[in-house]
Amino acid sequence: MATDERILDLAERLVQTRGFNGFSYADIAASLGVTKASLHYHFPAKAELGRSLIVRYESNFLAALAAIKAQGAVQRLKRYAGIYADVLRDGRMCLCGMLAAEYATLPKAMQKELKHFFEENERWLAQVLEEGRRSGELEFAGAPREVASFLVSSLEGAMMLARSHDQVSRFTSVARRLIEELST
Repeated sequence: MATDERILDLAERLVQTRGFNGFSYADIAASLGVTKASLHYHFPAKAELGRSLIVRYESNFLAALAAIKAQGAVQRLKRYAGIYADVLRDGRMCLCGMLAAEYATLPKAMQKELKHFFEENERWLAQVLEEGRRSGELEFAGAPREVASFLVSSLEGAMMLARSHDQVSRFTSVARRLIEELST
């Protein structure tokens, strides 16, 4: 595996477990057995590493969403929530959820990518919600984009609470309830 991918893999895990401000290049260098200079060669600044993490995470997340097609809206929503649950079961948090908690301290380029990640999630969910409403599979009041924002916010919050209790079941219970409330 290429060094830059190894760096990104480790940095992703560190952000998902400690937060962006909870690790340094020294932590990565020690874990990978490389010099800090080597890290700076691949990612000249921590801000560039962070931006690259978000871009890669979004790309992987959107690929997972693209795989959730040709199914009904309820099933797509369940699979969407399942992506979050799988991350939580692995002892991690959503990378972008962790970064959102640190938003005020992030460099502008990271803030921009973070907003884009959530906008893409809401766009995808709004489309699923609208299709579900048209087919009669889902019922909700308000605009699909508002409900999508509500879902993302609820799932991210549910992850934090589940983590604080060390109970994935707290997350899955909230996710199931959210989807049941939308189902006809």
